[in-house]
Amino acid sequence: MLVLAAFLLAAPAHADTLVDNVNGITLDKDGKVVRFTGLLVGTDGKVKQLLDRKDKRPERPDFKEDGKGRTLIPGLIDAHGHVMGLGFSLMLLDLSDTTSLAEAQAAIRKYAADNPEMPWIIGSGWNQEKWGLGRFPTAADLDAAVPDRPVWLERVDGHAGWANTAAMNAAKISATTKAPEGGRIEMAGGKPSGIFVDAAVALVDAAKPKPLARDLDRAFLLAQQKLLSQGITGIADMGTTIQDWQAYRRAGDKKQLAIRILSYGRDVDNMALIAGGEPTPWLYDDKLRMVGVKLYLDGALGSRGAWLKAPYSDAPGQKGLPLLTPAQLRNKMVRASMDKFQVAIHAIGDAANAEALDAIADLSRDLPGERRWRIEHAQIVDPADIARFAEMKVIASMQPIHQPSDRLMAEARLGPDRLKGAYAWRSMEKAGVRLAFGSDVPVESSNPFPGIAAAISRTGADGQPVGGWHPEETVSRETALDGFTRTAAFAAFAEDRLGTLMPGMRADFVILADDPLLASPDDIRKMTPLETWIGGYRYYKKQGAADAGR
Repeated sequence: MLVLAAFLLAAPAHADTLVDNVNGITLDKDGKVVRFTGLLVGTDGKVKQLLDRKDKRPERPDFKEDGKGRTLIPGLIDAHGHVMGLGFSLMLLDLSDTTSLAEAQAAIRKYAADNPEMPWIIGSGWNQEKWGLGRFPTAADLDAAVPDRPVWLERVDGHAGWANTAAMNAAKISATTKAPEGGRIEMAGGKPSGIFVDAAVALVDAAKPKPLARDLDRAFLLAQQKLLSQGITGIADMGTTIQDWQAYRRAGDKKQLAIRILSYGRDVDNMALIAGGEPTPWLYDDKLRMVGVKLYLDGALGSRGAWLKAPYSDAPGQKGLPLLTPAQLRNKMVRASMDKFQVAIHAIGDAANAEALDAIADLSRDLPGERRWRIEHAQIVDPADIARFAEMKVIASMQPIHQPSDRLMAEARLGPDRLKGAYAWRSMEKAGVRLAFGSDVPVESSNPFPGIAAAISRTGADGQPVGGWHPEETVSRETALDGFTRTAAFAAFAEDRLGTLMPGMRADFVILADDPLLASPDDIRKMTPLETWIGGYRYYKKQGAADAGR
């Protein structure tokens, strides 16, 4: 963290830069592949010229790097992530690698022993499906690991929390506590079991210690380090709070802001607190802008909070939870849209997607102009609704890596008859829908390369299932790259400066050992950037990579 901060403070003035002898790949404004062998960056940090083999090179650029034949692609843009969630997952207890309840309990016990000064044990990443538990964990399960301090752990999808008895006591949770609208308290033997779903999470969240400004600053620098090492040069931060925004501004003021953050406020209150009456201008040399608002319409499939048209196959009495009434959703959309903020609606279940489309249809007649409505996740969509995305030019902001992670769980939650519209990338594309791709970090790793591999193969890291899960929904390598570059920028009204390496665009790029348009899905999944450049500066170089410049 200190190394990154020192480097950013010491960033030199812009200079004419030539990155030559590369296997250069970009998409043009129409999404066509353009190849080049040299990239000239101007003193403004923008692409000045793409050079072919026969083009004359400038005789004396201020700086020159020999790419040694390696592949250079546009900087990757995560169209849906949670920057501070990533940072705090790197600081606090992370259970995402645990494969059983016993393993999780051991990790919790060790973390508590290693951090005796912490008043609460706070973390995230648990997934009862991955553990093969067959049920939600309970407060008793946590008490067996840490009985003497409050423990509060967020589920991997961020839509449920797991508390021990001490945490529920601190939050004054009892058998008579009522779940708020849009939330659910799991019960066992007439008492809260320790699991709080969606809006009920706030009952315990309100009691835990609040992070200090220095905690936010550290989390943000850690998040930047991770993103840069994975080739991410920009990210749509879905659900920015005023505290998050202040951390980004502090980093910008200290010249420690490296990645480009396309911010969507967490509901309209944070949107208004941060930006006031309209989207902010681009700040810090195009590193930060609040462009819109994120609205939550339902929960997640794993916690059975996703709002479905028919009951869950593995829980016949449940259809999930709408988090907003039709009137509330439309009121928030109007409030944001009247001030020209872009609206991004979290919708996972088919009922939630249908309701989001209904609301967009209702409002589009009275809100003319290019709105670029976004539906985030669009995981389970009634096939009959896919054409409506295209008709209303709704952007499907999807996360390919969810498909291999969710495959077995989705089959259990939905049953075989409702999988046709699940993670339906090719169907969306064929209908004319623009696909913006992301990771949903920290729900999944922010690494975009497994996401690209999943998009083109419908398989996981284990290669399963052979031939791909519903392989008719794979997309081409070009579409996958587009989703993480050009369309990810378009989805945030940033296509005039980000997403491609055509002349006039910001010189954000990644250098790789191999060509992702030719490599196998397994090889793509294993790719790691050798270098990451933003605005003509190299912000990351893989340890051990041959030195080729500043």
